[in-house]
Amino acid sequence: MSRTSRTTLKGQLFLAAGEQESFSHRQIELLQAIREAGSISAAAKQVGISYKTAWDRIDAMNNLADQPLVVRSAGGAHGGGTRLTEFGEKILSGFHALQSEHAEFVSRLGEQLHDMNDVSRFIQDSGLKTSARNQYRGTVKTVTPGAVNTEVEIALGGDLSLIAIVTNDSQERLELKPGSAVIALVKASWIILTLEGSILTSARNHLRGKISQIRQGEVNAEVCLDLGAGKTLSAIITRTSLDEMGLTEGDEASALFKASSVILMRS
Repeated sequence: MSRTSRTTLKGQLFLAAGEQESFSHRQIELLQAIREAGSISAAAKQVGISYKTAWDRIDAMNNLADQPLVVRSAGGAHGGGTRLTEFGEKILSGFHALQSEHAEFVSRLGEQLHDMNDVSRFIQDSGLKTSARNQYRGTVKTVTPGAVNTEVEIALGGDLSLIAIVTNDSQERLELKPGSAVIALVKASWIILTLEGSILTSARNHLRGKISQIRQGEVNAEVCLDLGAGKTLSAIITRTSLDEMGLTEGDEASALFKASSVILMRS
């Protein structure tokens, strides 16, 4: 007689703002490692990811949060490092408390379920996956309708904001209005970099920042700008442009991109 194995119910805890997924277990795991190790390289090794992947996750968390969770610290008697902000510590501590309650809930629920088909009736995957390098959670500040298109200003936090142009049909479908929560996407390849701070251009978006990191490839280079308020922006430029402009980490630079290059999403 064959033995039927009992299905074990497992669940993963996510912290969310409204309907949008914000922080998952792997992100919290990285925050915990940063708290323990005090450096991004050691934290990346601890959780089994690359240094680049670790910074990508940190930048994504900071960009999508109202306040920075992780900050770089430089200098001092023991050199630089990476640490959690007070807000990051609160998120981490709160998540651990919720994990305990969540584990008990899943255990009780699992006793009532006979197979995973029961779970599929009330669980849906709402994860956001996109190839856009720059993703920002923001709030609609103003909506200016036109004959065909609508201009939407999105506040990202601090003094930062983006301008997006969408069709009137898209504005109606997304129900965009002041106070609406949105995700703004900007592909890194759509961004033009300039060292001039007061250049005149038709691009509606002009973000000034300091180059925090340059990742060079054989043909292209990824240039990351620290925009302040815990936000970063990545641009893809050619190696030739990088060399001709003489860009180095620490330089002030401006990122230019058209309002039509900003894609808006709502759940």
